[in-house]
Amino acid sequence: MYMTGYQCISCGAEQPREFEGYVCPDCGGNLDIQYDYDAIRQEVEKSDSFGGARQDQFKYLPFLPIQSGDAAPPLRVGATPLYPVPRLGATVGLTHLYLKDEGLNPSASFKDRASALILARARETGVDVVCGASTGNAGSSMACMAAAAELPCVVFVPEKAPAAKIAQLLIYGARVMAVRGTYDDAFDLCAKVCEEKGWFNRNTGFNPFTREGKKTSSFEICEQLDWAAPDRVIVPTGDGNIISGIWKGMKDLYAVGLIDQLPRIDCAQAEGSAAITNAVNRLRESGKTPSGVDWQSVRIEPVSAETLADSISVDDPRDGMAAVRAVAESGGHAVTASDEEILAAIKEVARCSGVFVEPSCACAWACLRKLTEAGRVDKDERIVCLMTGSGLKDIQNARKVAGEPTVIDPDLDAALAALG
Repeated sequence: MYMTGYQCISCGAEQPREFEGYVCPDCGGNLDIQYDYDAIRQEVEKSDSFGGARQDQFKYLPFLPIQSGDAAPPLRVGATPLYPVPRLGATVGLTHLYLKDEGLNPSASFKDRASALILARARETGVDVVCGASTGNAGSSMACMAAAAELPCVVFVPEKAPAAKIAQLLIYGARVMAVRGTYDDAFDLCAKVCEEKGWFNRNTGFNPFTREGKKTSSFEICEQLDWAAPDRVIVPTGDGNIISGIWKGMKDLYAVGLIDQLPRIDCAQAEGSAAITNAVNRLRESGKTPSGVDWQSVRIEPVSAETLADSISVDDPRDGMAAVRAVAESGGHAVTASDEEILAAIKEVARCSGVFVEPSCACAWACLRKLTEAGRVDKDERIVCLMTGSGLKDIQNARKVAGEPTVIDPDLDAALAALG
């Protein structure tokens, strides 16, 4: 394992590899795991490709904070397709658009990348119970991975989480605690319970290992593009952990010379849950460059989140600082879409690409459409839109724009008449 320790994203304080906390003991900021990139470079140079028994996200073992893939759940996690979608791109004049379809992970969500890594880490360190808070996807993902790894799992969710996601949690055998309140209420309660019981807290952002699992999507994107980074990645963003993971993965590859340039990372948020976008825009208005920012002084102001895109509905983004840094350091944009634009995007993505996505992913396409129409994107750029969850996670909202079936009597004449 080439992990060397931790560094605080806010104040820069460092902790040794043996550190057992979750956040910076100096300022309470989130931690970023550090690596010996010289050693990784030498390891990677020994072969032309990543091999081994596993050909999913765990094939990138030199970049991961675990000893081996033996403790990982046996399910295939990652190795998701990168689809060229020229017809979708043509609707706004883009010539090189791709969708990274993360809905094909075992629990139909990108969150499996973090959960699988967390479970591997937990088993290597002798954890008895894993616990986390979720709007649905992270929890159902953890329940899925815990079932495969034979590890007890407890999940706190807001009471109003979508029924399909609650069903996943329960069918996998997780102990589900439905909190009368928001995701943020569930997050805070989960943290208190974990501290009281000594359970391994999987909470997004708070646990630095979640970012390490999510960054593996960047490795796959670049490998699928023949070890070249795209020009831009559009990331649906709620608590900020996915976008910070995508940026971390790109920086990892750049540090060891597997890619020769870094992409712009764009933050896509719902208008009703735009805490990170607001912070990015305030930072831009200040005129400061990323290198000149005192990150410890930057504040992400909470909002009262209200959007149908439940997966990215967050009052207080728990990995917000890392997300703001990802956008600022990469030179990306932060954009929002209305719920109406998100609903329209679900149908447009499905009918122009064949990929059925939940509202959070549709937000990424809606925001890219707005960027392109505003002339803020070069139409010849190679662009990846991250699709983080299957549309089957939320069929209620899909039905709002899907239309209705034609009802007919069961005879040939009626069918032909209806078909015209």
